[in-house]
Amino acid sequence: MMYYSTNGKAPEATLRKAVVNGLAEDRGLYMPRRIPRLPARFFEDMAQMSFQELSCAVADAFFGEDIPADDLHRIVQETLSFDCPTYQIEENIWVLELFHGPTLAFKDVGARFMARLLAYFSDNSPVNVLVATSGDTGSAVANGFLGVEGVRVFVLYPKGKVSPIQECQFTTLGQNITALEIDGCFDDCQALVKNAFMDADLRAKMKLTSANSINVARFLPQSFYYFNAVARLRRAGISEAPVICVPSGNFGNLCAALFAAEMGLPVKRFIAANNSNRVFYDFLQDGQYRPRPSIQTLANAMDVGDPSNFARIWELYGRDADAVRAHISGAVVDDKTIERTILECYSDTGYLLDPHGACGYRALKDGLRDGEKGIFCETAHPAKFLEKMEEITALEIDVPQRLAAFMKGTKQSVPLGKDYEGFRDYLVSSI
Repeated sequence: MMYYSTNGKAPEATLRKAVVNGLAEDRGLYMPRRIPRLPARFFEDMAQMSFQELSCAVADAFFGEDIPADDLHRIVQETLSFDCPTYQIEENIWVLELFHGPTLAFKDVGARFMARLLAYFSDNSPVNVLVATSGDTGSAVANGFLGVEGVRVFVLYPKGKVSPIQECQFTTLGQNITALEIDGCFDDCQALVKNAFMDADLRAKMKLTSANSINVARFLPQSFYYFNAVARLRRAGISEAPVICVPSGNFGNLCAALFAAEMGLPVKRFIAANNSNRVFYDFLQDGQYRPRPSIQTLANAMDVGDPSNFARIWELYGRDADAVRAHISGAVVDDKTIERTILECYSDTGYLLDPHGACGYRALKDGLRDGEKGIFCETAHPAKFLEKMEEITALEIDVPQRLAAFMKGTKQSVPLGKDYEGFRDYLVSSI
């Protein structure tokens, strides 16, 4: 399988190059030259298949031309050492829980897969992974790569804009993980990473790759759990195609769901749930994409004002705004509505949402039409936002043991400004 740049000005790349480089030479995102459709027999049998079996079949379709089946299936099995279950919480609403991995966030799937794929492609020369995070990406990537020989990870995060527990998950690890506390917002962190990739002199000094969802090895495996969710609905006797609602920040998670649909997964339509960072929602209204500085919200992992994966969505739909709108609708959920939704859902159903899941649940509940059935993503465990969740609910939130362990560590971070020269100088000094 070959990969091309969304900017159309870079040479096509092999899977290995796309994974190791992260970003194309023209600053575009890599897209597979084709999206394979799975055979009809797969969909006939999917209700009887395990999560791992489904995922191996999907991985074969995307990566099987480049990686022998035994190696690829081992990577999938090691990645999915935990479940991503679905539960019915209302008559027509199911939740897809994506927080059962090591860092209790949906990004564990993509981060663990990418760590193993990068190690598979490694030629024993040191690799430096740059990752910008607005919350959960940093912890998932840091823990996915922790202790991987020959790989150093630099996690860039906005000072004061991630929850204390999220911060603990990537600033207390040490070893091959370095946390860089940037005096700015997430978009500043993301810009620093992208500028580093475009710096030919820097790349001559050190091999760089990205573990954000700009990397094909990060976002494509996230399609695994959408197949699993639909299969479980079928196992429960639900045969119609569901509406899928995805809380969206950098849009890698939604992009993975769209790719799953292109592979043949039966989905009626999609809802992109935004917090008050509404760039994509506004695009859906008038067809104009206008990035802007992000603003801080309760759903901090979605605080993105210029989502990278918009480029992939735009490419997927032939750069046609009407085609995007025909398949995806949007919603904006502000902080007050997040708080109200958490309380209402818990009171009505007994299910405790985190702020990001609250965006998804609210958008789905308000957006479902008569007779439709829907699934929304619960992307992180509520305990990752402990102080705010307890303030909103007046409940004592149980903290899972593996999360509590992070909180006992000592913070190790390097403070930096948001200027590129300072960031570059730091990287060069670390060689």
